Amino acid sequence: MTRVSTRVRTQYRPARVRRAADKARPKNLQHAAALVRKAAIRSIRCSKKPSTAGQPPHTKTKRLKTGILFDVAETNAIIGPAVQFVGPSGAAHEFGGRFRGRRYPARPFMGPALESLRPRLPRLWDATVH
Repeated sequence: MTRVSTRVRTQYRPARVRRAADKARPKNLQHAAALVRKAAIRSIRCSKKPSTAGQPPHTKTKRLKTGILFDVAETNAIIGPAVQFVGPSGAAHEFGGRFRGRRYPARPFMGPALESLRPRLPRLWDATVH
């Protein structure tokens, strides 16, 4: 019987790990923001009928879908409907409230998109920080 032995020596270098994480952050944050945006867009359906309260909104013109944008700045990402495309109607859908004199129930689409992807997001950093 042949015996094989190996020796492994490891060294923890926290500064090196921190540098790798800082270098990977913008790319990973942009990827995560794009995933959340895509999930929110996919949850919105095109229909002439309104969605039921508590479900993602329906859109007639696809303006709400195309109005969802994201921007990444150093350590933050902002994702949501842009005011210049959909105005305050995006907030009225997400949180409920008044829009053009009518009261709308909450039809969240951004919050559920983020929650559905929350388990996947840490793996973006796992793959880039070795």
